[in-house]
Amino acid sequence: MLYIALKATVSGILIAIASTVARRYPGTGALIASLPLISVLSMIWLWAEKPNVQNMAAHSSATFWYVLPSLPMFLLIPVLLRNGAAFWLALLAGCALTVVLYSMTTWLGPRFGLQL
Repeated sequence: MLYIALKATVSGILIAIASTVARRYPGTGALIASLPLISVLSMIWLWAEKPNVQNMAAHSSATFWYVLPSLPMFLLIPVLLRNGAAFWLALLAGCALTVVLYSMTTWLGPRFGLQL
């Protein structure tokens, strides 16, 4: 239980740092948020719990392919905001687009030989 609390605390602190920095320096906050910190942390936690090379390689590879369909969200949201959309609507639209693209990736990926 202590291990889960440690993982949650470390992960939460990183998210808090990114959002706090972004209030004053949006670009720097974005840089922090764009770092693959969650991916790196998840690999560290996974390796600590199950040090298996094949499992880690599969996890890392699948992470790469799932990052790609999430990127358009970060283009759609600013376009909608700059064109007068409310924040929550823009965020919802960005998340919906990501869900659709994740679904397409999950469906199409294996047809192209990707192990997701």
